[in-house]
Amino acid sequence: MEKPNIKSSQKLRDEPKERAVDKNKAQQKSLAKDNAKQVEIKLHTQQRARSRALFNYSMATKFYFIQQQKKTVEKVQKMIEEEEVRMLRKEMIPRAQLMPIFDKPFLPQRSTRPLTIPREPSFMLKDKCSSCMDFSIFSTMKQVK
Repeated sequence: MEKPNIKSSQKLRDEPKERAVDKNKAQQKSLAKDNAKQVEIKLHTQQRARSRALFNYSMATKFYFIQQQKKTVEKVQKMIEEEEVRMLRKEMIPRAQLMPIFDKPFLPQRSTRPLTIPREPSFMLKDKCSSCMDFSIFSTMKQVK
């Protein structure tokens, strides 16, 4: 048990010497610091924060204008639809027709178009010959009767 006490007493004796040396070193360092000029440090984070804020503001304004444009388009479409509904309702109302005028009798006029020239119909199919066609027609007609 005596040994730890000896070591602790030696440490206590050495500490004041170390403190004095540390104080001298600190004074020398402070003198060196005073002679040096201070340089302002410009961090890139501040510049990034400004550019990000500008970007966020521009995106917000763009989004706002897009929303406004959508609202105006919707209003116009709604107005057009309402107008169409009004017109349809107006057209759907039944109205009486005017009485025909019986003062002048109706006299039909002759057409100015030329008469059509009659032609003989052609019932030939292009896939089969006429002799085969005639035979097939007669055979089917006999079976039906």
